[in-house]
Amino acid sequence: MSDTDEPSNRHADRRGFLRLAGGAMLSGAFARAAAAEDSALDRLIGDTQRGGFGQNFDDASRTIRMPRATEPTVSAATAQTTEKAVNRYADIVARGGWPSVPSVSVLRVGDRHAAVPVLRARLAVSGDIDPNAAGNDIYDSYVEAAVRRFQARHGLTVDGIIRPETLAAINVPAPTRLSQLKINVTRLRVLSANLSPRYVVCNIPAARIEAIENGMAVSRHTAVVGKPDRASPEINSKIIQINFNPYWTVPPSIVQRDLIPKMQDQPDYLTSNHIRIFDARHRELQPSQINWYSEDATHYSFKQDPGSFNSLGSIRINFPSPYGVYMHDTPLKNLFGDDFRFHSSGCVRVQNVRQLVAWLLQGMKGWSLEDIDRVIKSGEQKNVELKKPVPLHWVYITGWETPDGVVQFREDIYGKDGLAGAQTATTNL
Repeated sequence: MSDTDEPSNRHADRRGFLRLAGGAMLSGAFARAAAAEDSALDRLIGDTQRGGFGQNFDDASRTIRMPRATEPTVSAATAQTTEKAVNRYADIVARGGWPSVPSVSVLRVGDRHAAVPVLRARLAVSGDIDPNAAGNDIYDSYVEAAVRRFQARHGLTVDGIIRPETLAAINVPAPTRLSQLKINVTRLRVLSANLSPRYVVCNIPAARIEAIENGMAVSRHTAVVGKPDRASPEINSKIIQINFNPYWTVPPSIVQRDLIPKMQDQPDYLTSNHIRIFDARHRELQPSQINWYSEDATHYSFKQDPGSFNSLGSIRINFPSPYGVYMHDTPLKNLFGDDFRFHSSGCVRVQNVRQLVAWLLQGMKGWSLEDIDRVIKSGEQKNVELKKPVPLHWVYITGWETPDGVVQFREDIYGKDGLAGAQTATTNL
């Protein structure tokens, strides 16, 4: 929402959003809940504002600055509220759903276009704009605020501008969204059945991590997860160890799919990236000793030295799994600023990982955030076992409503929902 919007405009826009939170008609009960729901939406919008995301991303990041703890994505309460969202979306579908907005390249405040009345009608059905603001063909502040609201609920950068990614999400049909909610109610019921008081969740389609304590999300972190062809697996495990300034042993799959082609194209790639080669007897070899146009390289191990260049960054979070994956820092922090954060080979990169690790090591003497920074700065390789393992869940949730009244959707990036139209244009970016 623009800082220049008048208070009366903001109030009208938020009334429209309450229709989504509580149904098609704005009632007195919804009006009484306005303050709480506005706060929830404001936090969500603030989390995804467009900005500069460079190598100092941990300092100026998209981690939600929550004034108080908020409801997590995966909980028993979320399963219940998502069931209610199913009923409301079933009503939307029964009334004919929403219209498809004609294709446009870009729409922003001040534009006049024949697609704008259709856009207004579409956003009114989902409750993102007050129906009283529907009608004319000018992309005004009401429309911009509604688009921001829609973007926040769909995990897109909140800038109030219609671009192909936002338009693709807007034009996902209402029956598809209803089916997503139904599928995810079942997932949420299963996932929330045996949750501990303290756990970590990575929602893969949202590329988002939550640290949960006593039923509330105490911190959230943007993530980078697996590419569609190298999907991050669904996991239930326990975090048992933190590695500071780790070495990275390149997995055999990455050696074959990435490292060998890199060496064929850039013979100095290993040297410039501080990756060393070892044979079965742990003797170091030089890159020139290997035939990179044969299977020769697959017989050796490749190890990257610790440092700011290391693919794991300064921290790795370990947990048992049959997939050989883990969570870790990254030197490529600019990726956290993307809407499409599916770049890894299956592991999960964690924005502001130091904050998450400080929470994991709570209660362990000598592991404050300052202590963590000191160890990282020293460059010393250090492994720390958690005093009490913390349950970890990598989950696949594409549609949900949290108890704060905000219905959210994410792209079915791996096609697990099995629904036509749930994978939008961002899949091909």
